[in-house]
Amino acid sequence: MKVYHGSKTKIEHPTYNGSQEDNDYGPAFYMTMDLESAHEWACRNNVVGVVNEYELNLKGLSILDFTDKTNFSVLNWLAILLHYRKLDPNFVRNFKTRIDYIEKHYYIDASKYDLVIGYRADDAYFRFPLDFIRGNITLEQLEYAFKLGNLGIQYVITSQKGIDHLKFVKTIPSEEKYLNQYFNTVLSATKRFDELGKDEEGIRIFDILRELK
Repeated sequence: MKVYHGSKTKIEHPTYNGSQEDNDYGPAFYMTMDLESAHEWACRNNVVGVVNEYELNLKGLSILDFTDKTNFSVLNWLAILLHYRKLDPNFVRNFKTRIDYIEKHYYIDASKYDLVIGYRADDAYFRFPLDFIRGNITLEQLEYAFKLGNLGIQYVITSQKGIDHLKFVKTIPSEEKYLNQYFNTVLSATKRFDELGKDEEGIRIFDILRELK
């Protein structure tokens, strides 16, 4: 399968632990199957970068696929975010019971797998998981928020074995037209989400915590 990684520079020999530890799924190599998203990412820092194209061979890899709704829910993905992302100390103090409960019951150690497939939650979109923890939105709205943004699905390599199954193909120069496209996508989706009613029926954090009582 073809996968892409938007960057400032050519990355012919990626590493599985070279990214920041507080990324969505921890230190790993992040990719997408969507070429347009990769172009947006390559140009998100006001620099016209490049898209690195790879071939990924899935055979023999252990895969954790959060998009498989028969085995996983949005709560598993949320627990991963809460585990790796840096949270404001005041937020942690105010909602520690809720955060601890979600991690205890839904966290899955992604580092035990070669490849993780799941939602992408960049910094601009991290407000939605926090809103769910606060009780402001439902679980259904949380999932819908990420579909609104068309952020796509991430393919995340978390082991050397996964890297060994990745073959560099070429770099694709990006274009100036992508310089503002990423932020326009985020702003548009955020506006559409804010227009949704916050009183919609659905599963809220309070419903999940009831079994504590």
